[in-house]
Amino acid sequence: MAAPAPATATAVTPTPAMLVKQLHDAGFCFMPGAALRTALSQLHPDWDADWPTFAASWDQLVLDRYMADGGRYRRRRYATLSANAEGVVTVEPHQPHYQSLDYNRLNGGVARYFEPILDAVLHGSVLTGVIAYGQHIFRTLYPADATHIEVHQFRIEARPGTEGLPTPEGMHRDGVDFVLVMMVRRENVLSGTTETFDLSGQRLAAFTLTDPGDTALVDDQRAMHGVTPIKPKDASHPAWRDVLVVTYRRKSAVTGSPNTSA
Repeated sequence: MAAPAPATATAVTPTPAMLVKQLHDAGFCFMPGAALRTALSQLHPDWDADWPTFAASWDQLVLDRYMADGGRYRRRRYATLSANAEGVVTVEPHQPHYQSLDYNRLNGGVARYFEPILDAVLHGSVLTGVIAYGQHIFRTLYPADATHIEVHQFRIEARPGTEGLPTPEGMHRDGVDFVLVMMVRRENVLSGTTETFDLSGQRLAAFTLTDPGDTALVDDQRAMHGVTPIKPKDASHPAWRDVLVVTYRRKSAVTGSPNTSA
């Protein structure tokens, strides 16, 4: 898959300060793919050369067999990282993913052993750039001495007569401080609309990530989010939604198992 086109010179790229203000005011914000691509170009000028490897890796995700609803519509890979007080990111030894039932009523309460993200992807310029950009925004939003970071690759598949559920747990928080959700590819799908809510459940906004790099940023301490089910546009062809999710949490705020995110 070819890399998405770089942003044009006239595109307005929101600064981290602008995004943090939106997050502070509303608890969430939308970042267009063109703006994210501009940010990646500043961090890693060669990111577009890495994009085909990055995007193609979603074809190598592994079926999630932990779905308590019996669904076979989600594929994923997972990695855990950390950042020190200076913001230097380190890949941690692979470990199971755990969520409490407080944050995931469907699949929480058990250690889930997912396949690791491939090294070529984990150390590639696209993913390292996205992680670094999110880390910068997060550390501005929530100053921290050290950060626990989790990275998830998700593919949600939609089949004729069966919806794919991007967030099978429904409206939720991830139990972290900050969440970054980036669109990689939509293929032959309808819906998949991101919805945000305040902590009382009042719907705040809705938008659909459609273009490569379109990104939702959520202050998980102040807002909830969910994504509507997807279904095929054309039932005679495969349909899927590929996204990258990166979560950040202050290590000082972690209690018990550090794996408490999406």
